[in-house]
Amino acid sequence: MDPWRYSTGGISIALRVTPRGGRDDIDGIETLANGRSVVKVRVRAIAEGGEANRAVAELLAKALGVPKARVKIVSGVTSRLKQVAVDGDPEILGETLRKATAAGAGKTKD
Repeated sequence: MDPWRYSTGGISIALRVTPRGGRDDIDGIETLANGRSVVKVRVRAIAEGGEANRAVAELLAKALGVPKARVKIVSGVTSRLKQVAVDGDPEILGETLRKATAAGAGKTKD
C-alpha cells in the first residue's frame, strides 16, 4: 500500500525522516513495525530550529516539481515520522512520487 493518500487538492504523504543523513534524498518506501508504510527521506540538515523540516520541504518540492509554498508539514514537526501535505494535481503528484520512491529504492547504499 502506498504511504500517501489522495485528496481533491493534492496528496498527503507519510514520511520517516533521517536528519544529518549525509545527503538530501528519497530512499524509497519502508514498512514500519506497526505495518504502516512510509516514504524514507534523508536530509543533511540537523534537527534543530526547523532546519531538517525546511530541508524536507525543499527536497519534496524539488522532487515533485512544485513550489516550496505548496509543501506543508501537517504533523510530526518534532518527530522523525511526519505527515506532509502537497498541494497540486493528485494524479500527477502521486505518479511523480511513485517514480521518485522507486528510483530511491534502486540506489546502492554508500
